[in-house]
Amino acid sequence: MGSINRDLTLRVPHRPDGGETVLGTEATFAPGGKGANQAMAAARAGARVRFVGSAGPDGAPFVRALGDGGVDVSAVEITGSTTGLAVVLVTTDGQNSIVVAPGANELLTAEQVERVVAAEVAAAEERDGAAPVVLLQCEIPIGAVVDGVRTAAARGARVVLNLAPYAPLPGDVLAVCDPLVVNESEAGQALGRRVATGADAADAAIDLARRARSAVVTRGAGGAVVARAGDVTVVPGLTVPVVDTTGAGDAFVGTLAARLAADDDLMAAVRAGNAAGARAVGHRGAQPPNANGPTTLEER
Repeated sequence: MGSINRDLTLRVPHRPDGGETVLGTEATFAPGGKGANQAMAAARAGARVRFVGSAGPDGAPFVRALGDGGVDVSAVEITGSTTGLAVVLVTTDGQNSIVVAPGANELLTAEQVERVVAAEVAAAEERDGAAPVVLLQCEIPIGAVVDGVRTAAARGARVVLNLAPYAPLPGDVLAVCDPLVVNESEAGQALGRRVATGADAADAAIDLARRARSAVVTRGAGGAVVARAGDVTVVPGLTVPVVDTTGAGDAFVGTLAARLAADDDLMAAVRAGNAAGARAVGHRGAQPPNANGPTTLEER
């Protein structure tokens, strides 16, 4: 469950300082949103995916992009608000800065989430004999996140929470996450200290795993740090050419969740996520090129 956005990507020579105007070299619109990106990544990794989200009347191309990518979009609600917008600045080294206007994502209700999560957990148990993985992020109302986690955990589902963008959450919500996934910036916000080095990330993962069932701190090209039950393991990153880092973290998380749903252990799932993130930086935009059709909204 999560956000659906329209990504406006601007390629710039550098991020502008206060009061500075920068001439970009290119502007494109494409499907995005952390929730939609992760749903697409999970589907591409072989999972059966049902997506819970909210879009505006202008959101048909975004929902269609998910459906074309193999995601069940029957639980996506079309509201009277405009679809969320993300403005992405990508510099020549492929790094990005993002500003999000939530739009229709803010209209996703706790009641909608509870209803769909409960129904999907029951359906998965009847179909496969096992509860599913429920994957969430924080580009939607925090009340919906909290209720989604609590509903999933109460029904025996495995909860994977990508605490991005960072938001403070109740202790009982964090306690059932397996894993809690954050990048270094989000780890620092959660712990109230700077997380910048590999040693910092290892310490942060250990501390976060005390609040959750397990924790993963992602480090971009530096790989990831995994902590659970007092143990910490560093999973090295992969050295690859970088075109655009937008969506790489979402590729990691979506693939991680898909592999957990396929009964991989956490370390194997993190390694698969690392590989997906490395592939993601090799193409432009947040969602992977669609084997069934074009990706950019202009092409649609």
